[in-house]
Amino acid sequence: MTGTAGRPLRADAERSVRVILEAAERVLAEEPGASMEQIAAAAGVARTTIHRRFANRQALVDALASSAARQLAEAVDDGRPDTAPPLVAMHRITANVLQVKSAWTFALELPADPDSEAARLHEDIDRRCIAVLKRAQDEKLIDEAADLDWVRRVYYALLGESLHGDTDGGDPDTLAARIIDTLLHGAGPRT
Repeated sequence: MTGTAGRPLRADAERSVRVILEAAERVLAEEPGASMEQIAAAAGVARTTIHRRFANRQALVDALASSAARQLAEAVDDGRPDTAPPLVAMHRITANVLQVKSAWTFALELPADPDSEAARLHEDIDRRCIAVLKRAQDEKLIDEAADLDWVRRVYYALLGESLHGDTDGGDPDTLAARIIDTLLHGAGPRT
């Protein structure tokens, strides 16, 4: 993590920022209009500590969006999208992304400023998703005529919907298998 001046933070300052961001996610997910004071209380820090790290509420929200997007990018990287067999990569990435999305629902639903780090990370994630889908298409897991941008959008919709309602206990591997099966085979009968 880097500080406001672009320098790396000391370990204790980095922990403090992480605690503040985690508290901000919890509080803002429940009450999007929550004050900095409410976030400070949830983080167990003084309001001045938050203001020392974040100039204002918008700076905190921007940092929250960037932090969540970085975690999402790490979840994709952990699935080895460029080297694992496509089906393995898709499953692992999906399970990882479900875990991140369930923990950072508020931050990941924020509209990203087009010039922000979060927007750049999301664009890179989109590009990497298309690359994995292309590898799956090359292995005949996806129809050769399929529009991969559309497939990506359907995949994202399945991810989003899987986080709502009854998810059979929310086991990421079980949900990932269901998402990938639905993406690749739909709801039609097996032939």
